[in-house]
Amino acid sequence: MNKNLQYSQKRGFFYALYSRIFIKEADQKLLETIERNGLDDCFPNFSKWDVRDNLSKSKLIKERLDADFAEISLLNLIPYESFYIREDGMIQSGGENPVIKFYEEFDYMVDKEKARIVSPDHIGAELEFMYMLCEGELKALKNCDENAATKIKEIQKSFLQKHILKWVPLYLINVKNEAQTPFYHDAAMTGLEFVLSDYEYLNE
Repeated sequence: MNKNLQYSQKRGFFYALYSRIFIKEADQKLLETIERNGLDDCFPNFSKWDVRDNLSKSKLIKERLDADFAEISLLNLIPYESFYIREDGMIQSGGENPVIKFYEEFDYMVDKEKARIVSPDHIGAELEFMYMLCEGELKALKNCDENAATKIKEIQKSFLQKHILKWVPLYLINVKNEAQTPFYHDAAMTGLEFVLSDYEYLNE
């Protein structure tokens, strides 16, 4: 696999990872994915957390991570773009939401009931959309279609500019400051670094 293919695949993996982390509670499969892929650098404090060594994965999730997820996504913080963008601070779930219009242009549909979110402008849905675009770019590269890959990268850049970068950094900074567990603290810290570095990459 050439360098461009490898990097496109890597970018897609991280968008999928952070989407999964912030869209619903952690489960054993998520923690095993992090361990299996050797992602200690992305979770430096979590990897050294003594509680992680003293509890089974199921107890760690039930007794620590579930409560923290509720705090950063339901109780203390609001993970929706419209909350940050609108002057009235309302979550806009209807068709006039500009994120929904962006999705529709590229045939991306969010199953709100399955994801248990109230609006498609949730951070997890927006990061999943970026993952989908990375998958499209990867497919184009595998088909040796450089023009299509370039066009998809332009769409990625546009979505970052018009949506993700306008609010996700602030949300993740808030998560980093409010998180009660090293897991969500680290995910917010390195997720922010990834999004900003990916935008720099797309501007090169």
